[in-house]
Amino acid sequence: MTRSRHVLVPFGTRPEVVKLAPVVRALTDAGHRVSVVDTGQHTDPEMGSQLQAALGLTPGHRFALPADPAERTGALHADASRALRLVAPDLVLALGDTNTVPAYALAARAAGVPFAHLEAGLRSLNPRSVEEVNRRVAAATAQLHFAPTKRAAAFLADEGVPAERVFVVGNPVIDTLVARGVRRVPVAERAGVLVTAHRPTNVDDPVRLARLVGVVRALAERVGPVTFPVHPRTAARLEATGLGAQLVDRRITFTGPVGYDVLLAALASARLAVTDSGGIQEEAAYLGVPVVVLRGSTPRWEGVEAGTTTLAGLADDRAAAAVLAAAAGHTSAEGQERAATVPCPYGDGTTGPQVAAVLADERTDALLALDEPDFTDGRLPW
Repeated sequence: MTRSRHVLVPFGTRPEVVKLAPVVRALTDAGHRVSVVDTGQHTDPEMGSQLQAALGLTPGHRFALPADPAERTGALHADASRALRLVAPDLVLALGDTNTVPAYALAARAAGVPFAHLEAGLRSLNPRSVEEVNRRVAAATAQLHFAPTKRAAAFLADEGVPAERVFVVGNPVIDTLVARGVRRVPVAERAGVLVTAHRPTNVDDPVRLARLVGVVRALAERVGPVTFPVHPRTAARLEATGLGAQLVDRRITFTGPVGYDVLLAALASARLAVTDSGGIQEEAAYLGVPVVVLRGSTPRWEGVEAGTTTLAGLADDRAAAAVLAAAAGHTSAEGQERAATVPCPYGDGTTGPQVAAVLADERTDALLALDEPDFTDGRLPW
């Protein structure tokens, strides 16, 4: 016997749209009722409404958030509680590590509604990372943990999450790539470097931002032409500091946010991606493109383990030298061949149907139960 559940799916950023669109489609195809909420974290059309339309993710409700950071956080949590009351779902399913996730996880717990976490178990082991905190809040509140890889499931096991609550289902970004028919570009036909950067720790600090600019210039001089689609946050910081002028170079294609398909085409045809984005790491693995991560750690360790990803953060003045050294290895014939032949560790494009099947299974009822314990008979829970 199968179950049909009413699932509330919130999203607020571009990566969530990309990854949740195939999951929502699979849930609907399996007979589940889905209520989708746009929490308002991204307002740029290329990163919000246009992408939603392109991927077929249509929210039934949209919230607008204030600009002030403190007010923004408060509004996000208030909206989450409002959404729970408005939709009255059987389950809340959220993805990843944005501020949307803890807001809806905590609202679900307060409302007595089960919470499921998709992309569960990623760990950067960075205590300064807000995203790491968001992931741990999700782990503490979730009844179901949909992990993308065995490595992520192992992190959850180490933290005491019962094995029966963890399902290794791959990452839904691969569902999107498969559904859109994205293909690898032969190594011989690739050229240049794709750069993306948006993390506050990299672009809000003027010193690190200057190092980022130095990295982009060094890549253009030593590796090949650079394509740099600039996140709105990064663009604002470059303009405020005047550092954007240093990127005016015929070897650097400097643009604003681009459409998802345009970004994928640029990534697939590059010999190297240099990024602080988690999604780019996953997409590059599917496309067989090596990556240099502009961070000292990553929650996606699978590429590091496979030798197709190298960590090279912007924490000190050796950043450009470290990135160039990593780039030399990855753009060599051996490095290109390794990245092109290592199997993608993030799934096979069936994450959505797997999630839908777990939710439809009547045995999942017991996992979703939020029953209060009763130790009044004198028993101890250990």
